[in-house]
Amino acid sequence: MNSEAATTPRRSDATRAAILAAARERFASDGYERATIRAIARDAGIDPSMVMRYYGNKEGLFAAASEIELRLPELGAMPGKHVGAVLVSHFLDRWENDDVMTALLRVGVTNAAGAERMQQIFTSQLLPIAAGVCPDPAEVPRRAALVGSQILGMALARYVLRVPPAVEMTKEEVIAWLAPTIQRYLTAESPSAGIA
Repeated sequence: MNSEAATTPRRSDATRAAILAAARERFASDGYERATIRAIARDAGIDPSMVMRYYGNKEGLFAAASEIELRLPELGAMPGKHVGAVLVSHFLDRWENDDVMTALLRVGVTNAAGAERMQQIFTSQLLPIAAGVCPDPAEVPRRAALVGSQILGMALARYVLRVPPAVEMTKEEVIAWLAPTIQRYLTAESPSAGIA
C-alpha cells in the first residue's frame, strides 16, 4: 500500500507535465482559439477527461501552460545607468530561448485570455524593477507600461511578425537602439515635471 501511495503522486506529476508540454506546443503552433483539449490530450497520450480533471477547462489549462517566470536580473548592486541594457539583453535572451514566451505573445495579441495573462506576468514581475529605480514612486506603473511597450513591441516585430529589419539586427544592435529608451523610461525625470 505504501509503494502504491508513493507512485501515485509521481504518476500524477508526470501526467501534468505531459499535459503542459503538449499544451505549450499546441498553443504555440495553433494559437489559443484553434488549440483544442482533444488535440492536446492526444498529443499528451491521455484521455481528454484527464486534462479537464487537472485543469478544468481550456482557460485553466492555458493559465497553467503560460505560467512564466521572467527571471528578471537582480538590479540592486548594479549602477542605475546600466538598467536599460541589462533588461533589453535579458528579454532578448528569454525570447530567443523560450518558445513559450513567443507563444504567449502570439496568443496575447489575438485573445483576451492571453492578453490578460501577459498583463499579469508583466505587471507582477516588471513593476518591482521599475519601483527599484524610478525617481517618482507615483509614476512606477506608467513607466513599467512604457518599458513593456518597447520590449513587447520589439518581441512582436522580431519573433512573431518576423519583420525583416527587426530580425536581421544583431542582439547588440537591438540593445544599442532600445537600451537608452528603456533607461530613460525608468530613470529620467518626468517630462511633465517641467509643465506648469
